Amino acid sequence: MVFKEEQKFTQWWLWLILIGIGILPIIGIYNQLIVGDGFGNDPMSDFIFIVFCLLIFGLIAVFWFMRLKTEIDQNEIRMTFIPFLKKRVNWKDIKNAEIVNYGFVGGWGIRLGTKYGTVYNTKGNKGLAIELLNGKKFLIGTQKETELNKILDKKATWQQTRK
Repeated sequence: MVFKEEQKFTQWWLWLILIGIGILPIIGIYNQLIVGDGFGNDPMSDFIFIVFCLLIFGLIAVFWFMRLKTEIDQNEIRMTFIPFLKKRVNWKDIKNAEIVNYGFVGGWGIRLGTKYGTVYNTKGNKGLAIELLNGKKFLIGTQKETELNKILDKKATWQQTRK
């Protein structure tokens, strides 16, 4: 029993926005550092402008490298939201795990305070909702709903044969 999924932000409209935001510093670099005019009558200092450009390019790089990886085997569920966090949960600590349609939870990424606890997703509206024995909840988004359902069915069968 093994399930693996890797997701990333592939929405065309998101990348259109990010590329649009990334063009501004490029124009600014040309105007301020090469031509020497800057933007407007009172351009910011070169140092502050370079910091601004690095922040914008850093934001774009974070979206480029961001990944949601899910791995499930008979022992545990492993979730990594690169570059932010890693989570490992042993099946014996899980009270309930099911595939749900979580709708729109205010966007994609990491969403706190939903009825599913913390939601980790990159797109879509389907996910593995997990409730732990200690009452904590979280949800991992998926684009492989059918395959994940098969894994949950196998896990239920495996647990019944061990009893």
